[in-house]
This record gives sequence, C-alpha cells and structure tokens, in this order.
Amino acid sequence: MTATSKARVPAMEGWFTTDESRPHLIGTQCTRCKSYFFPKETFFCRNPKCTGDEFDEVELSRTGRIWSYTTNHYQPPAPYMAPDPFVPYTIAAVELDTEGMVVLGQVAAGIDPDELSSGMEVELVLEKLYEDDENEFMVWKWKPTREPIAAPMSSQHKGAN
Repeated sequence: MTATSKARVPAMEGWFTTDESRPHLIGTQCTRCKSYFFPKETFFCRNPKCTGDEFDEVELSRTGRIWSYTTNHYQPPAPYMAPDPFVPYTIAAVELDTEGMVVLGQVAAGIDPDELSSGMEVELVLEKLYEDDENEFMVWKWKPTREPIAAPMSSQHKGAN
C-alpha cells in the first residue's frame, strides 16, 4: 500500500462479500423451512411457523426491484458516520430477485431520487461510507441497473389538452 492509497475494508464485517465487481449480501437460510434471513440468523428461525435452529450461510441475490424508497434529511445518531456538514441520502427497500425478501440499503451516490420509482431494477454495489487515516470503510448500496427512462409526454401533462 502506498502512502496515498488506503485499504478498502467492510464497515460491517461479515455482512457482505468484498468482491467489488460482484458483491453479495451474506445471509442465512433455515435448513428446515428454507426461509432466508438478512442479517444472518444463528439462533432460531424467525418464521413463526417453523421451529428450526440450523442455518446455512448463503450469498443473497445481487439484484432486485425497489419496493419503496425515501430520502433521509436528518443525521442519524452514532454510530452512524455522517459527513460534516450532513448530506441527505436516499434509502431503498429492495425486494431481492431470488429470495423475495426485502432488504434496506442506501442508494448509490449520484443517483437523483426524483429518477427512482417503485419496481425499478437495481443491483448491489459497494461504496465508501467513511474513511479514516488508514482505511476506506465500504458498505453495500443499491444502484439502478439502467438509466431511468423519462416518463412519456402524455403522462407528464395529465389533464392538459
């Protein structure tokens, strides 16, 4: 490592893979009912119809669709590491393609929340959450898989003749 480069490390160890070209969230799957969990479950199945207590660690889908989203305009309390001054950020609830479960995460930097929509396809990416003198601390975020499509003129001017 050179004097100007910093190590890129997970902000939360064990929550996601660190392959930046194809990152995955790391979850678990109940061996009895096959339900998926994120973050990982290790004690008992959260499915109320199951009494399982054994889990396989699994890499979860990298892709999904936005179920809901919102922009956070207030600074969360510690241990969240916010830039100074605080910059609002968008959070998306994403339904994973294979598992069908909904996972929260920030939306990638540079994505205009006005261009997001429910049902939009997104993929998992890793971005810097914060840094110190030695490390860049990485976290998962959601990024649209393609450029947002502008709404047709007819829907932009509803009610206009």
